Amino acid sequence: MKKLLLTLLFSLASFAASAACTCQCVNGQMQPICNNSMDMPPMCPPTMCPMTPPSVAPISPPTMPPLGTSQCSNEQVLNQYTRQYEWKRICR
Repeated sequence: MKKLLLTLLFSLASFAASAACTCQCVNGQMQPICNNSMDMPPMCPPTMCPMTPPSVAPISPPTMPPLGTSQCSNEQVLNQYTRQYEWKRICR
């Protein structure tokens, strides 16, 4: 019984460590971004994001969206380290 409980706790801890949802500025608005469509998105606090600079979205080849999503688009996401917007493929 003790081994089962330890195994369960270890698997939950590794699942929590792999959850990769963060709140980021996307196109000038704070939005939850997850690496996996199965992760629960967090509630993002209302935050003032810097204005997105005018630019043209890069051309992306047509591909199938990942499982659990219905569409993907190129959007400007604020890089927290450089404080500059970068184009990223976001799937919802």
